[in-house]
Amino acid sequence: MALESNEVVEEFRFFKVYKDGRLEFFMPPVEKIPPSDDPNTGVRSRDVVISLDPPVSARIFLPPISDPARKLPLLFYIHGGGFCMQSAFSRQYHNFVSTVAADAGAIAVSVEYGLFPSRPSPACYEDSWAALRWVAGHAGGDGAEPWLNEHADFGRVFIGGDSAGGNISHTLAARVGSIGLPQGVKVVGVILVHPYFGGTEDDQMWLHMCPTNGGLSDPRLKPAKEDLARLGCEKVLVFVAEKDHLMEMGIGYAEELKKSGWGGSVELVKNIGEEHCFHLFDPKYEKAVELKDKFVSFIKHN
Repeated sequence: MALESNEVVEEFRFFKVYKDGRLEFFMPPVEKIPPSDDPNTGVRSRDVVISLDPPVSARIFLPPISDPARKLPLLFYIHGGGFCMQSAFSRQYHNFVSTVAADAGAIAVSVEYGLFPSRPSPACYEDSWAALRWVAGHAGGDGAEPWLNEHADFGRVFIGGDSAGGNISHTLAARVGSIGLPQGVKVVGVILVHPYFGGTEDDQMWLHMCPTNGGLSDPRLKPAKEDLARLGCEKVLVFVAEKDHLMEMGIGYAEELKKSGWGGSVELVKNIGEEHCFHLFDPKYEKAVELKDKFVSFIKHN
């Protein structure tokens, strides 16, 4: 039995599966950091519970307020990590979203969604949708979170994410286009950084993590033309990295979006010579700053 339990039946990019059902992840669990007030930028952050069952929470970032009467654009951010790793509370994502909030003058909500294996897909999609609806529920000024009630401009909402978070961002935008958000909340733009879509060897891993999948043509894996055509925003910004195995999928997404009949505008930015999500690992690197600045500019000028 001991030998049998060590027999590997599946091996994917991020983990392997043993015959007895055990999983072994190739990377250690990410370290989480608490919310804080940044003395350098003046950005404040705090954590909120959106739902206890299922467990969904978020970290909210508030930049310095110079004019209390002026409402701020709102960024709803979805972290990456292959649907099975990472956290809105990791140092990498805390720092990235905090920096964007500071530079864009935007209030940001970074969602902590359910991950495989404790909560297999579609938990990541449903948790993120529930969190977006919770945020939108503040548009009337009477929600549970004072920062959102007092400072968010619900006519200037942006959805953004990287890698798996880019994939989830697309599904949210498609849902907004299909059924809308409460109280007339308007999603202006969507930002996909090195997004994951189907068409690579990682497809089998996604199918494994989402037992209720619809196969390789599942619209979460391969965006459906009708979903693209009714995407619930006006503008989309897609980043792809030249040395990323997902680059062609991101380019294909932008091309299919243009051909779908959707009435908005899409911009594709290629990070030449760079790897997948390089900007998170060395934020001060020149090209990482360029990516962040483009991300920020998209929010500030739309």
